[in-house]
Order: sequence, then C-alpha cells, then structure tokens
Amino acid sequence: MNCNMDCNMDCNMGRNMDCNMGNTMGSNVDCDMLLKQVYQASFALDDVVLFLDTHPCDKDALKFYCYVSDLRRRAVEAYEEQCGPLMIDGVMDENYWTWINDPWPWEGVCG
Repeated sequence: MNCNMDCNMDCNMGRNMDCNMGNTMGSNVDCDMLLKQVYQASFALDDVVLFLDTHPCDKDALKFYCYVSDLRRRAVEAYEEQCGPLMIDGVMDENYWTWINDPWPWEGVCG
C-alpha cells in the first residue's frame, strides 16, 4: 500500500498534527521536541488503529492511518538521526553497539 499523502490535505482533517515535521531532519533540533513528535504521532496511530478495529471500511480513517503511519516513521527517523536509537532495532552501526552511547529516551536527558 502506498501511504504517501498530501500533507496539507490530511492536516485539514481536523487533526492537530505537525505537517512540517519532515523538515526537521538534518537540522540541530532539540531531542525532547523530536521525542514529543514521536509520541504525538504514535498516539494518533494507536487511536486510528483502535477506530479501524471497529470501522475497517472507513476510507477516511484508512487514509489517516497511512498519513500518521508515515508521520511516525519520519518522526522516528528524525529522532534517531539527531539523538541516537529510539528503540533497540534502531541501531544502525554494524561495527559497534550504539545503543549504549547516549542516554536512553526515558532517562529524560536527550542530547
């Protein structure tokens, strides 16, 4: 399934999501802000998944699922690029176990 959506169209669905999140990649952004974006996108994804459990044919909900799924993926990528692995499967270095390099997200000291 292709989940690439027009950001402006999907943000007009009445959801309070940051459409400019993808523009934070590569800039010197606060890790706490990036983690907040991951949390927001994850919450929206969980919410729409619960809705789709009871409304599996709702086309707007399916479109929103694709949108927030992509939004969460980009948020995790942006976080991991700036702040290190967010989850254990985010370790990308084949020569060193980078999971231990930085404070973990739940330690409250990012960056």
